[in-house]
Amino acid sequence: MDLEKHPAAPAAPADLRASDADRDRIAQILSDALAEGRLTAEEHSERLDSLYAFKTVGELEVLVRDLPAPGGVHAPAAHPAHAAAPADGSGGYTETIVAVCSSSARKGRWRPGAHTRAISVMGDITIDLTEAVFQQQVTEINVTSVLGNVEVLVPENVTLRGYGSGVLGNFEVRGEGRGETDPQAPVVIVRGFALLGNIEARPRLGARLVDLARKLRKRDDG
Repeated sequence: MDLEKHPAAPAAPADLRASDADRDRIAQILSDALAEGRLTAEEHSERLDSLYAFKTVGELEVLVRDLPAPGGVHAPAAHPAHAAAPADGSGGYTETIVAVCSSSARKGRWRPGAHTRAISVMGDITIDLTEAVFQQQVTEINVTSVLGNVEVLVPENVTLRGYGSGVLGNFEVRGEGRGETDPQAPVVIVRGFALLGNIEARPRLGARLVDLARKLRKRDDG
């Protein structure tokens, strides 16, 4: 048989490497399940950890196999009306914060989108979420630091998770797991890579979001 004329069949969908879009859809399904009471806060936390550890589409499907998500990983996000971008468009795109031999900051009362990208090259970036208005359950921040410093601050009753590494640098997420007793608490995920740089995420003591459940329910009802 001439192998050049008969190339190997493509891999089955379950064997395909998961994309960021696949993970986003699964994260939305898990968030909806948490809000509806289908998952406990502990179950949601465990599955969210696995979401960013698993590599293939098939592995992601396992996380939502017992949840109402027609079509599995490739289905549209559940309750699309609830996931619609806010009027100012902050949730509909990835905001990029860059500092090259300079400094940059996002702080005060602002509306972070579902995805924020921070790139620091010999610069300093501060992302302060302590007064932010969260419009989604899961907020993800992707950080790259090369000879730079990036600091992420969150309210102490927000669940903070980190997935990253450093090469001759530092990647540190402190206070992971805070806020898990409140099933309506927003989840902030920091993923990053530091090369001769520093990435640090931590809760700011004394800074808290209040009435989380009421605010999120009001958003969903609206």
